[in-house]
Amino acid sequence: MRSKTRTNFESTILQQQFNSVGRVEHGSVALPGILRSGSVGPETLNMGTMPSPQQHITTGQMHLGHMPPLSAAQQALVGTINTSMQAVQQAQSDLEEVEELPPLGDDMASKMWIQNKMDESKHDIHSQVDAITAGTASVVNLTAGDPTDTDYTAVGCAITTISSNLTEMSKGVKLLAALMEDEVGSGQDLMRAAKTLTGAVSDLLKAVEPTSGEPRQTVLTAAGSIGQASGDLLRQIGENETDERFQDVLMNLAKAVANAAAMMVLKAKNVAQVSEDSILQNRVIAAATQCALSTSQLVACAKVVSPTISSPVCQEQLIEAGKLVDRSVEGCVKACLSATSDGELLKAVSAAAGIVTQALSDLLTHVRNYSTRGEPIGRYDQATDTIMTVTESIFCNMGDAGEMVRQARVLAQATSDLVNAMRSDAEVEVDVNNSKKLLAAAKLLADATARMVEAAKGAAAYPENEDQQQKLREAAEGLRVATNAAAQNAIKKKLITRLENAAKQAAAAATQTIAASQNAAASNKNTAAHQQLVQSCRAVADHIPQLVQGVRGSQGQPEDISAQLALIIASQNFLQPGSKMVSSAKSSVPTVMDQAAAMQLGQCAKNLATCLAELRTAAQTAHEACGPMEIDSALIAVQTLKNELQDAKMAASEGQLKPLPGESLGKCTQELGGTSKAVGSSMAQLLTCAAQGNEHYTGVAASETAQALKTLAQAARGVAATTSDPAGAAAMLDSACEVMEGSVKLISEAKEALVAPGNAEIQQRLAQVAKAVSHSLNACVNCLPGQKDVDMALKSIGEASKKLLVEMLPPCSKTFQEAQSDLNQTAADLNQSAGDVVHASRGTTCQLSDASGKFSEDFDEFLDAGIEMAGHTQSKDDQIHVIGNLKNISMASSKLLLAAKSLSVDPAAGNAKNLLAAAARTVTDSINQLITLCTQNAPGQRECDNALRELEAVRGLLDSPNEPANALSYFDCIESVMENSKTLTESTLQMLYAAKEGGGNPKAAHTHDAIAEAAQLMREAVDDLLLTLNEAASEVGIVSGMVDSIADAMGKLGEGTPPEPEGSFVEYQTTMVRYSKAIAVSAQEMITKSVSAPEDLGSLASQITADYSQLAVQGRLAAYIAEPEEIGFQIKTRVQELGHGCIVLVQKAGALQISPSDSFTKRELIECARTVTEKVSMVLSALQAGNKGTQACITAASAVSGIIADLDTTIMFASAGTLNAENDSDSFADHRENILKTAKALVEDTKNLVSGAASSQEKLAQAAQSSAKTIIHLTDVVKLGAASIGADDPETQVVLINAVKDVAKALADLISATKCAAGKAADDPSIFQLKNAAKVMVTNVTSLLKTVKAVEDEASRGTRALEATIECIKQELTLFQSKEAPEKSTTPEEFIRMTKGITTATAKAVAAGNSARQEDVISTANLSRKVIADMLTTCKQAAYHEEVNQEVRNRALLYGTECTNGYIELLEHVLQVLQKPTGDQKQKLVMFSKKVAAAVTELIQTAEAMKGTEWVDPEDPTVIAETELLGAAASIEAAAKKLEQLKPRAKPKQADESLDFEEQILEAAKSIAAATSALVKSASAAQRELVAQGKVGAIPANAVDDGQWSQGLISAARMVAAATSNLCEAANASVQGHASEEKLISSAKQVAASTAQLLVACKVKAEQDSEAMRRLQVIHGIFLELLMCHLQAAGNAVKRASDSLVRAAQKAAFNKADDDNVVVKTRFVGGIAQIIAAQEEMLRKERELEEARKKLAQIRQQQYKFLPSELREDED
Repeated sequence: MRSKTRTNFESTILQQQFNSVGRVEHGSVALPGILRSGSVGPETLNMGTMPSPQQHITTGQMHLGHMPPLSAAQQALVGTINTSMQAVQQAQSDLEEVEELPPLGDDMASKMWIQNKMDESKHDIHSQVDAITAGTASVVNLTAGDPTDTDYTAVGCAITTISSNLTEMSKGVKLLAALMEDEVGSGQDLMRAAKTLTGAVSDLLKAVEPTSGEPRQTVLTAAGSIGQASGDLLRQIGENETDERFQDVLMNLAKAVANAAAMMVLKAKNVAQVSEDSILQNRVIAAATQCALSTSQLVACAKVVSPTISSPVCQEQLIEAGKLVDRSVEGCVKACLSATSDGELLKAVSAAAGIVTQALSDLLTHVRNYSTRGEPIGRYDQATDTIMTVTESIFCNMGDAGEMVRQARVLAQATSDLVNAMRSDAEVEVDVNNSKKLLAAAKLLADATARMVEAAKGAAAYPENEDQQQKLREAAEGLRVATNAAAQNAIKKKLITRLENAAKQAAAAATQTIAASQNAAASNKNTAAHQQLVQSCRAVADHIPQLVQGVRGSQGQPEDISAQLALIIASQNFLQPGSKMVSSAKSSVPTVMDQAAAMQLGQCAKNLATCLAELRTAAQTAHEACGPMEIDSALIAVQTLKNELQDAKMAASEGQLKPLPGESLGKCTQELGGTSKAVGSSMAQLLTCAAQGNEHYTGVAASETAQALKTLAQAARGVAATTSDPAGAAAMLDSACEVMEGSVKLISEAKEALVAPGNAEIQQRLAQVAKAVSHSLNACVNCLPGQKDVDMALKSIGEASKKLLVEMLPPCSKTFQEAQSDLNQTAADLNQSAGDVVHASRGTTCQLSDASGKFSEDFDEFLDAGIEMAGHTQSKDDQIHVIGNLKNISMASSKLLLAAKSLSVDPAAGNAKNLLAAAARTVTDSINQLITLCTQNAPGQRECDNALRELEAVRGLLDSPNEPANALSYFDCIESVMENSKTLTESTLQMLYAAKEGGGNPKAAHTHDAIAEAAQLMREAVDDLLLTLNEAASEVGIVSGMVDSIADAMGKLGEGTPPEPEGSFVEYQTTMVRYSKAIAVSAQEMITKSVSAPEDLGSLASQITADYSQLAVQGRLAAYIAEPEEIGFQIKTRVQELGHGCIVLVQKAGALQISPSDSFTKRELIECARTVTEKVSMVLSALQAGNKGTQACITAASAVSGIIADLDTTIMFASAGTLNAENDSDSFADHRENILKTAKALVEDTKNLVSGAASSQEKLAQAAQSSAKTIIHLTDVVKLGAASIGADDPETQVVLINAVKDVAKALADLISATKCAAGKAADDPSIFQLKNAAKVMVTNVTSLLKTVKAVEDEASRGTRALEATIECIKQELTLFQSKEAPEKSTTPEEFIRMTKGITTATAKAVAAGNSARQEDVISTANLSRKVIADMLTTCKQAAYHEEVNQEVRNRALLYGTECTNGYIELLEHVLQVLQKPTGDQKQKLVMFSKKVAAAVTELIQTAEAMKGTEWVDPEDPTVIAETELLGAAASIEAAAKKLEQLKPRAKPKQADESLDFEEQILEAAKSIAAATSALVKSASAAQRELVAQGKVGAIPANAVDDGQWSQGLISAARMVAAATSNLCEAANASVQGHASEEKLISSAKQVAASTAQLLVACKVKAEQDSEAMRRLQVIHGIFLELLMCHLQAAGNAVKRASDSLVRAAQKAAFNKADDDNVVVKTRFVGGIAQIIAAQEEMLRKERELEEARKKLAQIRQQQYKFLPSELREDED
């Protein structure tokens, strides 16, 4: 930059800095000279003139330091471009050389591998080139406008897409070039094309860099080079799907748009020239310039994407560029309109704009028509699509006859069109056979249409008849089948083509997602999320080749059924891993720090999800259209595998069989061993399904068998190709061919068995073929390297063991000492060889071969030594024992080799390692038993030798520390031992420190507690460590320690006097019951685990040991204090008997762990477990005999709990006004004396109960039983008294029932306190609790007596009810303030919901105080006790939730107490107001209510502090809807239970009349109640499922939509509950003679209408095609649709029940009309008067009927205003 000329005194310095902003500096450049003394002497000062200024101008790019500062987004883009440039440079270097491949053979499998790899590489390269061109077009589009408006993050995302795909493309190109080397020069041409593309990408990155300063044309040129290079690359691989003609047309159309835009720019220029306003003129020029730029950009974009226009993403980019042109044209027209009013000029501009728009439309139409290649839609496509869609709609609208009929009309029209089209085709068809087929299909379709039309007429005539609707559904199904049959070929071809396209797009989207995942790996900060994404990418990468091969096979052989099925199966298998990768990618997006990489990953995941949805639908429809073809396809596939194996056999015989890349002997061996089990399993399933005649599952099993056989054939070929033994290779291929040949026969026989499922001959032949295949499969496995050597070792052991079968042993040739020494030496050698076999089974096949041979040799020598030792025995019995042990060793050795063989074949098999370890232990144990038997007379020698052999057996584990010794992981084992060891160390240190502090000083009393506590902790730590060690030992079958532990516990149980017991018998009994039941549960689990998981028996045995040890300790104490002594002796005896049973059970568990397949041991264990369970029951019975009183208390408490629940139900009916007396003449006075007498009797029982706690168990039992009987009688008489008050006064009924409920609750607490205090000393805290409970009991009984006396006193019963409520609330508060934690917890929203009732009750209490009416006071009292009790209960339950911390818990308990106390003060003040109703007193009510409100506010804030992530707002309409649904269901169920207790009324007028009709009414009403309850519950489940599916917000994010729907659901649920309640009341009144049958009919119809509205409300948010979504394969959301179906079924049940009720009631009314005869007067005047009166009554009734109809219409109109829009439309 040069500056202007300045004077000598002043100059301006201008500098633009990159990283800072400042001001210009002003200063003088002519500074005066300064003379200073220099160190080198004086200096001279020269005087003169300055030279003339020199000017130099430099043109070109400015230096970076002088550029304007970059924004943060631009800086991020620069970083992205730099990273991408590095990736491009790496790709360029990778493309220098082709991939090196191992030599490949010429057999079919090798050729197939090459072809598949080429297809996969071509597909990957194609999809990557698509992404590169789409990314390039996106860069062009995004960088078109003003740099300040550019979305640099999106640009970075596009650049990241280009670079990541270029990196992956280079790898695929290298592999494909290596595979194409056979074609002369094609591989090198491909590499050159890829390099050209890489260079073009590099040029583009340089051009778009913000600091490059390159003009726009450079970017467009670079983009065009990428398009040209992409086309060349695709032509090199033969994947250029777009023909040149299409590309030429595309480019011509793009140029036409450009030419038209140029003409429009000229027209706009003319407008700008005549415009007088410079601002408007500049605006026109800018708009015209933008139009020209967007058009040139469109041409460049078309040039880029034309080679890959088949890709949807490329089409989207071109369409986006077209939209930019359209917007710029519109902007230019607007600018011209505002710049001039010249009509001619504007007309010219408008005409030019129209030409541009038309040219652009032609271009976009050409692009959109690419998928169809310009072909017209098929003649049958539209009609068949309509038929399929409409039939689905008919299925979904079952129950709505009108909608079904409307859909049937549409269906009839569509089928008519299809029939006419088929007949037209038949007329012009040249082939006679095809013409006949078309006519036959058309006739079939026409007949089905006629049947459907007839069914639709029936449904229209009888809309309420379900049978007619079912006929219409069946006719629609038949029409659907006929359509499929008629247009089968066309539909099938269309669906397969759709599936091919969907599979291609899904594979391409998956490839892009994998590339995006790899690119985002570097910036992903969440390691766990990244690892999950990597695993899901690997799974998808394994499935992509199958999907690509399926597409290629289907496209190459469009008529091949097998190829189509392969594509369908590959598509279905691709869905699950693809969906998992989508989830992993979406969860990883927030953790990727690089915004461009995160955006790329998110877009790819979204695109993949869309492609998977399309693939799922396409695969399902294609599978349905193709029909059952799995069996035929499986036959073809297996026959192909057989041919490939025979070809491989020929190549192996010529020495030309080569392994495929990646194959090794070890890998193929393991794969073959693992696959052999899968083949066997799938064949077993095939046999079962074929025998049952199930075609579908037989086809699935045949397909799975073919897939498993394919893997088996590949593994067998790999083993043959990698082995060095030609004979072994030939044997492997021969056996594999036999497997394939037998499998072909097996599948063919299964196919025949489906035709005749019951044919015994076919079944027998099928079993024979299966047996032959199984034999061939075993032979194939036995051909694996090393397996023959193991078989030879097994055979050698069998031959050697025949020496043990002789009757006479050979004479001894050695002395006893020599024989004993040889036996010890050979035993050690055999034990060592067994360990070597275990180790070698995890190694190579060569190692296993050597180890098995060595083992057989050592076994032979050991057997000879054992026989020699048997000859030295003194007695015949000892000799038999020695020979028997040798036989056991022979059997154990064979099992060891078999287990080693199985593990070497399939190391991943479940439990294989445990079985091998158990077999090795069995060999060692058998050797130990033999040596022990032979050397048992030598003192100490037996123990030493056993220990040495045990160490020798486990030494192999120490040599291989990486091999697991049990099923636990390394860290689990370390954690278990270290945790217990650490605990033991800490407790030991704590005890040492405490003992040190005590220092032996007996006066240091303050340390004694610490020492005692430390000793207890250390004792517990030792016990935990021993338990851990026992569990570890039990894992490997060692149970001796557990047996000793149980024996020790039994020994301690039988010892003398125990230490002084600290607890009561009840406490010991409770603990013993818990441990006894735990033992019984563990024994039952042993029975299950003995079959399913024998390795878990060790842990169960350890648990039984620990439980019994605790049981024995408690049993000793309980037996000591039991009364009488006989009970104690019985307890001790039963516990000891249980100990014997536990010992035997533990021993059998250990034996079964060592030999899991021993069926005899398994049966013994089951018997022992049952014995233990029986002995547990005997222990429990002995304990019960020791405390009859306590058991009676438990029984009584249970009975009282049932009474309280029954009273709650009675309160509900009383509140609803349905609690009526059985006899209308009843009065409360008839029951008052009985209530008072029974209450006094209960007081006496209370006294006996309290005294019984300190007396014998017998007296306590009598007192508990008597009190239970009395409270039952008291509640019965109180309920009768409440019913006699009448339903007109429900509040008084509730007061009376609440009073007896308080007595029942107090009695329950008293019984509980009595049980705890039984046998305790007088100063025990439980005695104090007992006295308090007795006081509460007396108080509540007294309150009941006062309430009973005040019931008939209208002036005081409100005051009495309020006093009782205050006392009840105080008792609830006392319970709330106790330290005992609640049994369950609740949610914060439930807590908040309960607090709302307090607000309502407070307002009601203030109103009652102001009115001073007894009715208001009673209502307030009833409501108050309920809301306060609910609040206290939920407050404590929420406070003690596990996620609530201590601070919040204390706050909740504090404010709960304050709220209750404030409310008690409010009620007490209301009492004062009732006694002295002055104005001042009433004014204070507001003050008390404010105090309650403040406490409620604090409670709500505390509840909000409890909220976690799962909290939902109780105000959320969705939550309210669910609550209303559940409440409605509960209300309906309660009403149904009440109905069950009703009986039909008697008819005094007609004593001989039958009661059948009324019984019918009651049964119908019951069925309606039950069905409606099921309906409401189903609606609740559907609503929750919709929330879980995301169709309804769990939080009110869209409060308008979801809230509106929820309000509709709420109102519908309330209507159902209200209608059902009215129905039950009507039924009750009808059978008792208080209501007419007409009311009952109306109520039933209202139930049917309300349930229909509930169904509509639930369907609002449900899927329209829910019928189709019932299929299990479609989506995992099938559960939602099943709920919808259940909801429909419940609705139909309600409708049927309602219809039956209506018919029953109408029948009853008709019958009554016949029976109620009219008495006609015989006299003339009287007769005339009678006629006039009847006519008058008829007119009055008609007028009342009309008024009732008008009232009903008004009610419905008012209700209709509050319905949501969805319900209004549906009702219309």
